[in-house]
Amino acid sequence: MGLYSSINIASSGLTAQRTRLDVIADNIANAGTTRTAEGGPFRRSRVVFRPRVSQPYWRSPFLPSALDNGIGKGVRITEIAKDMDEQPRLVYDPTHPDAIKTGPRKGYVEYPNVNVVNEMVDMIAASRSYEANIAVINGSKSMFMKALEIGR
Repeated sequence: MGLYSSINIASSGLTAQRTRLDVIADNIANAGTTRTAEGGPFRRSRVVFRPRVSQPYWRSPFLPSALDNGIGKGVRITEIAKDMDEQPRLVYDPTHPDAIKTGPRKGYVEYPNVNVVNEMVDMIAASRSYEANIAVINGSKSMFMKALEIGR
């Protein structure tokens, strides 16, 4: 690992968690949006992460090859996906302009599949992860400074 590898890895985590916080904020802001440009209520978004791996790398002789995924180089965002699995929440309000006009669900309004409590829990987790990455950067910086002091 190079001198700045730990900072590069932590900075990829900072970027990923910042994007996650932005997506969570968007979900919370649209928790009451019943009409979108695509039609229908707002759908919850989620961020999908994957590890960054580079080859070639030194492989430990003590780790079984089945468990060895390579040296991590941080995290990357592969996509921001809409949550299409969970159905919209139905609320009976026949006076709402977006109420369903006909059929068995007449008078119901489809609200987004956003649970604000779950979003707040995800926001706290992303915030803590962001803080952990900052701690890694600060620790690396202090180690670099101590190494420079030894060289004097």
